[in-house]
Formats: sequence, C-alpha cells, structure tokens
Amino acid sequence: MKSGPKPTYHRDELMQHCLAVAADVGYNRMTRSQIANHAGCSDAKISQMFGTMPNLRRDVVRAAIAQGRLRVIAQALVARDPHVRKASDVLKQSAMEALL
Repeated sequence: MKSGPKPTYHRDELMQHCLAVAADVGYNRMTRSQIANHAGCSDAKISQMFGTMPNLRRDVVRAAIAQGRLRVIAQALVARDPHVRKASDVLKQSAMEALL
C-alpha cells in the first residue's frame, strides 16, 4: 500500500496550534499529545520542534506576547512566568482585564 507524502510542519504553524491549546487548557497544563492531536502530527514532531516542555512554554509565552494573545498572557502572569515580564505594561493590563 502506497502512502501519500508526509506532511511538512513548520515551526510557526505548529506554534499556532500550541497557542490554541494553551488558550483552551492553560499553557502550564498543555501536553505534547494535546498539541500533536490539535496539529495532526506526532508527539515526536512537537519534541523535535520545541524541545523540552519548559522550552515550549517559554516559546508559547513569547509568541503570545508577540501576537497579543491576551488569554495566554494572563495565564503566564498568574503563573508568574518570568518570560512574561518582557510584555509591555499595557499588554499585561489588557490581559488581566480580559480575565474579568
């Protein structure tokens, strides 16, 4: 049986799936499996692209700041993630207000 070409996953595309899962379940509670299921790829592909879960969470927070993803930024603020300190005060305030 011949299978089709393997899908190509780009880091930026996978990050969008990471952000979606983080917004749904919390960036501290997301798992490789959840992200892989959302993206339609393997857990190994998530590991290959992002490394450890601490590295992945760091990248998710940075992407959330760059894209203004308030829900994920608010989660990082509540969790006192050190990487969220790089967000502007206005963005941090907006994120916290979005929780209310």
